[in-house]
Amino acid sequence: MKKYERTDSLGKDHVIVVSSAHTFGTDAVLLSSFAGLKPKEKAVDLGTGCGVIPLLWCKNKTNEIYAVDIQERACRQLEKSIELNGFNGRIKVVNHDLRQIGGVLPRAYFDLVTMNPPYKPVGTGIESELQSDKTARFETECTIADTAECAAGLLRFGGRFCLCHRPERLADVICALRACRLEPKRIRFVSKRENTEPWLVLVESRFGGKPSLKVEPNLIMYGAGGELSEEVKKLFGDYYID
Repeated sequence: MKKYERTDSLGKDHVIVVSSAHTFGTDAVLLSSFAGLKPKEKAVDLGTGCGVIPLLWCKNKTNEIYAVDIQERACRQLEKSIELNGFNGRIKVVNHDLRQIGGVLPRAYFDLVTMNPPYKPVGTGIESELQSDKTARFETECTIADTAECAAGLLRFGGRFCLCHRPERLADVICALRACRLEPKRIRFVSKRENTEPWLVLVESRFGGKPSLKVEPNLIMYGAGGELSEEVKKLFGDYYID
């Protein structure tokens, strides 16, 4: 491993290689659970970064899984995690721009596409000087519309696209999804505590789906004493227990 890399635990017997440039947060772990990869589904995680979502899937499943990222260092980092966990051949790493993914991944092939996208439009907030931070946090390499268009091209009819975003951008997300025939079917807001505003929204859409949106009860992260809620502990599984 490189001197700037280290391993973090992903729960019992599993690790992930992270670095200051490519790491992960709670939102990605929640998205992995929310997407709920089913047996035999073919899945691709876009903008995978250090690959936490496909790695979490691989802990308990043997699906056909792809991981796409534009940044070469992120892809090499994920490949090290795959080797350390003995997941060789189970996750296919694709170092490519999702806006030009046609011809690289098969169209209308996947059952599930996920993405934890950059949350901020260009020109809002203070941008880091590090390119990796800009790519992860700002829409410098892809917008919500780019992401939706890519997902729609990869999904079979009826396939699911799951993403997380900031609640204040939910209108932008829904508009971009519908423009690509991705009909929002399920959303869930995530709050830090009871009676606090949501900081995250999880959205599931279906390619070619009919209008019918289910709003699930808010997911509350912490109890009154600051401990993780029982539901979140269950969602995290042995990632939390470890």
